[in-house]
Amino acid sequence: MVLALGVSTLVAVALIAEMIAPQVTEAWERHRARRRRVPEFSLDPGRERRAEQTARELLRSCVSDDDWAMYRELGLIRVWGKYPRAHAGGEYAYLIYPHKPIVAYEPQTGRLLGEHCVTFPDETRPYGSSRLPDSDDVLAKWMALTGDEQRLIGEANMHLPGRQVDPAQITRDLWRLSRWEQARMRDLAAELNVSSQSNES
Repeated sequence: MVLALGVSTLVAVALIAEMIAPQVTEAWERHRARRRRVPEFSLDPGRERRAEQTARELLRSCVSDDDWAMYRELGLIRVWGKYPRAHAGGEYAYLIYPHKPIVAYEPQTGRLLGEHCVTFPDETRPYGSSRLPDSDDVLAKWMALTGDEQRLIGEANMHLPGRQVDPAQITRDLWRLSRWEQARMRDLAAELNVSSQSNES
């Protein structure tokens, strides 16, 4: 009788332990997780704005005064192509937009030649994301084009014009670029005229 009661008690304790064990394990894991020190990164709403401001300063320090003025006033940068044979021997250039494909075109005719898709992800930690600040994206494309145009264009995904960038927008931007260059030339001529007059007097 005593033996049967002892065995029953052991079986009951084993069953209770079997039921309680997962709860005890879970409670222990929660306790360890609370004690573990995990660095907390507070949300900073101004981070993206400051990152873009820093990126603009870096872009300004790298490109020419004309390119910087072009980007500041028009939101794009033009880079002249170095290899005319690649486009039937004619002159060609690229328009660099933030987070859009690089657009190749013929300056003389305005004919669009293609879109070259390249991406430069932000790999900084702990805040890295798939998008660089706008000005960093433009600078990365500008550096790649001016540093090794053939390699960049060779590795980019090329598409026909109009796949991602609206051709009407590009036509407007080319018109705006033309007007902007004419105004810059007038300003430069006026500055030279004033300078020559002051030298004469």
